[in-house]
Amino acid sequence: MGIFSRRQTAISEPTPTVGTGTPTAGASRTGVVLDPALRTLTGRWTIDRPHSRIGFSVRHAMVTTVRGAFADYDSTLYFDGARPSESRAGLVIRVASIDTGVEQRDAHLVGRDFFDVQRYPEMVFRSTAAVHEGGESFRMTGDLTIRGVTRSVDLQLDYLGSVLDPFGCERVGFDGTTTIDRTEWGLVYNQRLEAGGAMVSEKVRLQFDISAIRAAS
Repeated sequence: MGIFSRRQTAISEPTPTVGTGTPTAGASRTGVVLDPALRTLTGRWTIDRPHSRIGFSVRHAMVTTVRGAFADYDSTLYFDGARPSESRAGLVIRVASIDTGVEQRDAHLVGRDFFDVQRYPEMVFRSTAAVHEGGESFRMTGDLTIRGVTRSVDLQLDYLGSVLDPFGCERVGFDGTTTIDRTEWGLVYNQRLEAGGAMVSEKVRLQFDISAIRAAS
């Protein structure tokens, strides 16, 4: 999250509902009391690319990990500090912007064996639900589309705080992670190792290090 990760607001710990089960004032639908300060964060936000990272990691040759990121994407974020379930997010990633630090590997990844960017130039995430799980943790469910295949994924989000940066921009920070089986999206290419196992793991960890700026009203 770079230099803009200083926490200024917090979320209170879970408290039980009372009476007939109706949430107490300021509580989410899960019965978790929300910090009133979060209400001031309600609104539209835009991911700040220079201070964010949309990346992934995958085990290679059974013993090492390859990490990469996508540099070109568009984002639509709406955070509701009073009703987190009303929050939503969208991300459109230009797959050709992939960067793993090795040009030959990147060329292979954008080719037909993997992403096939000539036919499927974009990878898309659209949220369908959001839940405050307590403390600083949220869960966002959404549809992830890769190579024309759409499947639901659960994204774990941790709120890092908000800050007014030296340039007068209001920022919020989130870290998000989820792990997918790439073969479920048609990314099935692999090579078998002589000693057993696969050259590239089927499990891929997606990582979202987000610094977002409040959008102009």
